Amino acid sequence: MIFETIHGLSKKLAAKELSAFEATKAYLNRIETVDKKVRAFITVSHEDALKAAVEADKRLSDGDRVTPLTGVPVAVKDIFCTSGIRTTCASKILENFVPPFDATVVKRLKDAGAVILGKNNMDEFAMGSSTENSAFFPTSNPWSLDRVPGGSSGGSAAAVAAGECAASVGTDTGGSIRQPAGCCGVVGLKPTYGRVSRFGMIAFASSLDQAGPITRDVTDSAIILNAISGRDDLDSTSLKEDKPDFTAGLASGVRGLRIGIPKEYFIEGMDPEVEAAVRAAIDELKKQGAQIVDITLPHTEYAVSVYYLVATAEASSNLARFDGVKYGLRTESEGNLLDMYKRTRDAGFGPEVKRRIMLGTYSLSSGYYDAYYKKASQVRTLITNDFDAAFKSCDVIATPTAPTAAFKRGEKVKDPLTMYLSDIFTISCNLAGIPGLSIPCGLTKDGLPIGLQLLGRRLDEATLLKAAFAYEQATGWHKKRPQI
Repeated sequence: MIFETIHGLSKKLAAKELSAFEATKAYLNRIETVDKKVRAFITVSHEDALKAAVEADKRLSDGDRVTPLTGVPVAVKDIFCTSGIRTTCASKILENFVPPFDATVVKRLKDAGAVILGKNNMDEFAMGSSTENSAFFPTSNPWSLDRVPGGSSGGSAAAVAAGECAASVGTDTGGSIRQPAGCCGVVGLKPTYGRVSRFGMIAFASSLDQAGPITRDVTDSAIILNAISGRDDLDSTSLKEDKPDFTAGLASGVRGLRIGIPKEYFIEGMDPEVEAAVRAAIDELKKQGAQIVDITLPHTEYAVSVYYLVATAEASSNLARFDGVKYGLRTESEGNLLDMYKRTRDAGFGPEVKRRIMLGTYSLSSGYYDAYYKKASQVRTLITNDFDAAFKSCDVIATPTAPTAAFKRGEKVKDPLTMYLSDIFTISCNLAGIPGLSIPCGLTKDGLPIGLQLLGRRLDEATLLKAAFAYEQATGWHKKRPQI
């Protein structure tokens, strides 16, 4: 049962083959059994989860407000505010912070009847690609415990892969849903910027952050996106466009769909096993009737540089609020107010967060703004234009999710530039604000998952999900499970 899909669990719950309470107990037992090895959770909400399960069983029994998520045990990344449950962002500065309200994503999951099992580990303030930057502990990849699960939503991806929850909701600023999904052999979807509310989601880079599902299969991603997406008046960047039923057109196939292959994403230095698996996946889609089109995204080479100027500048601004006054950590110290600020931020932030605050502050400073942040914003527009031009000749773009499979823990943590290149194929999607999805497409000779990334037009998640579903149904990679 612990590896059942959301739609599979939902059918069993509706047929009374299983109760929400029994399902929740099974997942809590699974967490207790395997999370000592994986360390995917920062906080497990035993009592709250069981209470929610009892309420879900009542809804199922009464037939009241039943949705495909009613009674389904899920988790959320520890970047979403949860009323009465601590929200740490995997940082010492928020270690004991308990919000008085739920993020809109959490509220919508609860409204749909989902059971929240707890909060997943992550890179501190979502800054990282390996979940080694958590202030509390690193998370292991369930496929190989000496490997990273990716990041920053590594705890979410690892929890789903290890059978510790039916699904999780993560966040993606430069690949933080898709890259860990690729590393852990699960499905990860970053929706169009503004498709899902950011209210109550602690900000890293406000023009890039977006919440999305991490699930066992494509249908489950569509189910969660149905629940969490839509206009929210509490978020000024939330889009007003009507949302479709993302599950409706999944099985319509890819015959006639034009799939673009950008030469810039098949580069020297990429793992040959990754390239072979991705090209085999593209061939499978072609076999199903898709048309393969060569495209170019000429400004891709600047994406990493642009991202680490825009994202760090916004992080520098967003993280200024953590000053020891309003909430979170405050160090005891003699001296004036400025001394307290300095000591609190020094004690509360980890090395990667400090590095990015300093980079962002520098690029925004007088005399450097035009040369760095302004120039990066201009090149960001060129990257967006590249995608607009490409989508005139194709409907979906197919690329590797990452240049390699999951790397060994400690391998890149002391070399930030090498770590940053882990997101080289995912960053452009966030800069352009378009949707992206990672789906399992193979295993390396060492038994590590490989991800296929699909990118779509703005607000066209439905086509992405349709293409991913067609590939998924023709292969069995999403059914592979780690032995833990």
